[in-house]
Amino acid sequence: MSLDQVLARIDADLDDSLERLLALLRIPSISTDPAYKADCARAADWLVEDLASMGFDAASRPTPGHPMVTGHGGEGGRHLLFYGHYDVQPVDPLNLWNRDPFDPAVEETADGKVIRGRGSADDKGQLMTFVEACRAWVAVNGSLPCRVTMFFEGEEESGSPSLVPWMKENAEELKSDLALICDTGLYDPQTPGITTMLRGLLGEELTITGPDRDLHSGMYGGPAMNPIRVLSKILASLHDDDGRVTVPGFYDGVPELSDEIKAQWEGLSFDSDGFLGAVGLSRPAGETDRTPLEMIWARPTCEINGITGGYTGDGFKTVLPSKATAKVSFRLVGQQDPHAIRKSFRAMVEEMLPPDCTAEWHDHGASPASVMSTENPAFEAARQALSEEWPNPAAFIGSGGSIPVAGYIKSVLDTDSMLIGFGRDDDAIHSPNEKYHLSSFHRGIRSWARILDAIAKE
Repeated sequence: MSLDQVLARIDADLDDSLERLLALLRIPSISTDPAYKADCARAADWLVEDLASMGFDAASRPTPGHPMVTGHGGEGGRHLLFYGHYDVQPVDPLNLWNRDPFDPAVEETADGKVIRGRGSADDKGQLMTFVEACRAWVAVNGSLPCRVTMFFEGEEESGSPSLVPWMKENAEELKSDLALICDTGLYDPQTPGITTMLRGLLGEELTITGPDRDLHSGMYGGPAMNPIRVLSKILASLHDDDGRVTVPGFYDGVPELSDEIKAQWEGLSFDSDGFLGAVGLSRPAGETDRTPLEMIWARPTCEINGITGGYTGDGFKTVLPSKATAKVSFRLVGQQDPHAIRKSFRAMVEEMLPPDCTAEWHDHGASPASVMSTENPAFEAARQALSEEWPNPAAFIGSGGSIPVAGYIKSVLDTDSMLIGFGRDDDAIHSPNEKYHLSSFHRGIRSWARILDAIAKE
C-alpha cells in the first residue's frame, strides 16, 4: 500500500470529489421539518449508491424517523466505525442568504475559496472528507487498509430521537475497535486538533412560588416574601469570590490535566485577550486559578441562562410577583455525575427556601462528559499523521460544547471515539451563508488518508 500514491490520487481527483459534495449539498435534507422527509430519504439513498460504487455493502435502514445509512468495507486489521450525519439545519431567515442555500457553489473570498451552501460544513462536507479518502484508497490499492463501517444518521439536527434505540438494536454490527467522528473543527486555520474531551450538560429549571397571587407592592411590600428576592439570593450563592461553584460535591470526579496535555495547550498560544475582546469583554470571570483555555475545555461550569418574574413589559408596574423562574445549566467534565449534581443542587436550594416559599423543578436533560483515553496508541499515531499534513503540529484538545453521539458510542457500544474535524470557527454553521473552506475539504481528505494509513499500521 502506497500512501504517496493515495495522496496523489486525492489531489488529481479533487474536482470530481467537489462535484460529488455539491450534488449531496443540493438535496435539502432538513430533518426537523416534515415537509422534507422525502428529501432526507433521497440523501440517504444518494449516500448508499455512492458507497456501493466504492465496493461497500451499503443500505438505507429504516427508523421511526429518517433512515440510518450503513456501509461495510475492507477486510482484516482494525475495525473502524465512522459516524457522520447527512441531515441539515433549516435555512431561515432565507433573506439573509447571499445565494440559494441549496444551490451550492465555490466562491472566491478574501480568505481563499470556500464551498457555500447549507450543510457544507455541518456535516456533509466533513462526512465526505472521509468518504473521499476511502475512495482514493480503494482506487489505488483495490481495497481499504483496514475494516471500515460507515454509520450516517439523518436526525442529528433534530435531537436524534431514533439514534440510541437503533444503536442498541444493531450494537453487534456497529461494535468496533475505534470510532471516528468528523463533526468538530480545527483549532485554528493552520492547526488541527483531536478532540479528546467533551463537556457534559445538565439543565435545570427552577420556579420559586411565594404568595398565591401577584400582590400590590404598596400594600404587601415588606411583610410579604418576594420570590424574586429569594431566587436572586439563591442564584448569587452559586459561585464564591474565586469563581468556584458552591454546590456541595460539585467537583467530585473533576480531573487535573496531565503535564503532557498542559504542554500541548501552552504551545497553542491561546489569545485570551483577543477571545474576550471580540465580544466586548476584557477579564476572565471563571475560577481565578485557571487559564481561560482550561475554563473552556477542562473545567466545569454553572451558568444562569435566563430569569423571569414579575412585570417585564413596557412602562412600570408595582407588582410583587407570585412566582420567579430561572434556568440554570451545568457543563460537566471528567467523571462528574450529572444525576448526583442535580440531587445536590436541588437539596441546596430547598435548604435555602424561607417559610412560605416552595420550589418546583423541571429538568432539561442530564448527560455526562466524554473523555477519550489517549493511551490508545492510535491516538498518537493519528496526531502524528495530522501533523504531517498541516503547517502546525496537531494537539489533543478539548471542547466547551457537547457531542452526545460520542457518549452514546461509549455507553452503548463500549467504544472510544476519536473526534477530528476540519471546520473553522467562522463557518457559520446553523446560520445563513454557511461555508466550508476548500482547503479544509482538500486537506481533510488527505488527513483521513494519512490517518487510515497510520492506524492500519498500529
